[in-house]
Order: sequence, then C-alpha cells, then structure tokens
Amino acid sequence: MKPDLLDLLWRNHPAAPQGGSRGPRSSLDTNSVVDAAITLADGHGLPAVTVRALATDLSVATMSIYTHVNSRDDLLVLMVDAVRAAMPRSPFGTMTWQERIRQIARDNRSLYETHPWLLDIHDDRTAFGPGTIAKYDHELHALDGLDLDDVTRDAALTFLLDFVANHAGASRPSAVRDQMPELWGRWAERLEAYVDQVHPLATRVGNATGTEMNAPHSPSHAWEFGLSTVTTAIAVLASDD
Repeated sequence: MKPDLLDLLWRNHPAAPQGGSRGPRSSLDTNSVVDAAITLADGHGLPAVTVRALATDLSVATMSIYTHVNSRDDLLVLMVDAVRAAMPRSPFGTMTWQERIRQIARDNRSLYETHPWLLDIHDDRTAFGPGTIAKYDHELHALDGLDLDDVTRDAALTFLLDFVANHAGASRPSAVRDQMPELWGRWAERLEAYVDQVHPLATRVGNATGTEMNAPHSPSHAWEFGLSTVTTAIAVLASDD
C-alpha cells in the first residue's frame, strides 16, 4: 500500500511509517527523486518535470519513480516543501518588527528568484509539510511584540507573503520588459499626442511616472512602495487591536 502524501512529506520524521518491502534495498529513495525534480525545474522550468524525464535522469525505469512518489501532483508538493525547508532563515536578533517584516520579504523574494517555478504551483496541501510549517513558524515570529490575535497574525503574514509572490510574478524576466526603457524613450512623445485630449489624467500621471522611472513601470519602485504600504497596514492593525 502506498503511503499518503502526508507520510511522504514527513518521511524523515522518526514517527513516519517505514517501508516494509522485501527484496534488495534500492539506492533510489523519495529524497533523491525530489532533489532531481528540483534540479530539473530550476534548470528548465516546471513543464520539464515529468516522470519520464526523472526516470531518464536517475537511470531507472519510469514506473520506479511511482514507487517513491504517488503522482506528479504529489511530487510538486514535495518539491515545494523541500525548497522551503532548505530556505535560509535570517536570524532576527535585535531587529525591530518593521525590519523583521522587510527581512522576511527579502528572503521570500530570493526564494522565488532561485526557484521561479514556485509561482506556478498552487496546491494548498503544501501547508501540511514540515518545511512549510517550519518556515511559517519562523515568519510568524517576525510579528512578535505586536498586539495581534492569532488569526490576525496569520492574516498579516499572509498579506505580506501574497505581496511578495505577486511582485515576484510581475517581475519575472521577459524580453518585452527588457525593452521597455527603450520603447518608452521612443514612443512617449507620440503616445501623448494620441492620449492627451482623451485621457488627460492618465497622460499627466503617466508622464510623471515615466519620467521618474524611464519606463511605464519600475519593479524596484513597486517593491519599495508595496512593502512600505504592507508595513503601514500591519501597524494600523496592531494599533486598532
């Protein structure tokens, strides 16, 4: 009988059920399958992670992969939990809570930059994994000292992490984004001639923004503005309590 995903997530815990299969012990295990899948995803993106590709990389039969993971969907959950478990956790030391919030945001942004495929996995079962829970516990402590009840503390952390994920998704490298400064410089004046009389507010604000950023959008400006707004909102939550 195959183990549940929960048991696979906690496979390295002393309380996890141990395999009782007979015969020679395989050199392949769930950890090595997950590690190989992460390497594939990091190098080639999530679509490259197939059971067939993993079997080829690990020099085993395709069906052997299913001995260690129940399905590709389960494998993706295991991958997410593994990279969260391995994620560096910056010590908070004597930081203020605002500094802790910013550090958590930076750590998560780095995680998405290292493993951009995380943005393509939306499976709530990741919440049950040891790596995810350890990450969650660490990040909840960023809000220590604030007058927040437990449900609000969870919501405040979720608000922060959602901002980071949305920013990471919007900031993914693309050929078009790389061209935007050049396009802005070439098209801004002509665009104003098209838009000014019809949308004067958009023209005024767009021109001010474009002149400041040399593009219609600046990921770095959006990051600083968004993070400051999140921090202010959490401060308001704490004062309201």
